[in-house]
This record gives sequence, C-alpha cells and structure tokens, in this order.
Amino acid sequence: MKNHEVLDLIQEITRNDGTSYMEIGNMLMNGRAELAAERGFIKQVRILQLNIPHSTHVAKYEQYINETFTIPDETMDHWEEWTKTPDMQAEVDLILKENHIG
Repeated sequence: MKNHEVLDLIQEITRNDGTSYMEIGNMLMNGRAELAAERGFIKQVRILQLNIPHSTHVAKYEQYINETFTIPDETMDHWEEWTKTPDMQAEVDLILKENHIG
C-alpha cells in the first residue's frame, strides 16, 4: 500500500550511539520518533524547522519515502531509519541547503 504522507518539517534524530542525522518528516513521524525515544530505540528527536516549502526536492523525496517505507504505528518495537539511495541523499542535502540547515 502506498502512503500519502506530506513531508513538511526537518528534524534531527540522535541515535543511541550519540551520532545524529537529519530527516525530512512530518508531525506524525515526529510523534513516532518521540515515542521511539521514550522506548529507548533512539536517544532523542528535535524539530529544526517547521512548514518547509514544498519544493521539487521535497516532492521527489516524499515520493520515494511514500513508495519505500511504511509509517510505523504505536505498537512499533524498533526504530527504522529511512535508508537513502545516493540520489535521495542528494535530494535531502538540497532540501537542507534550501532551508539553510547544515
């Protein structure tokens, strides 16, 4: 089943080993990340920017996420980091750049 999530925020997710990464998400995924932190699957999550413009880069990444991953429900038992192809990592880097982050 294809998701129809609209990605509209940038968050920083800190793994349990202390390393962190930037992710493009939405309030639903941010809530899931908060739950993952409460359950000890990740160390923390913080929103860096809300309501990012829906650029062509966001649209491409959004399509990739919606076609590739399933949004976890509240019963999740681990945190699934969204792996990115080199092309999708380039899109994320461009999103961060156009939003003056990183």
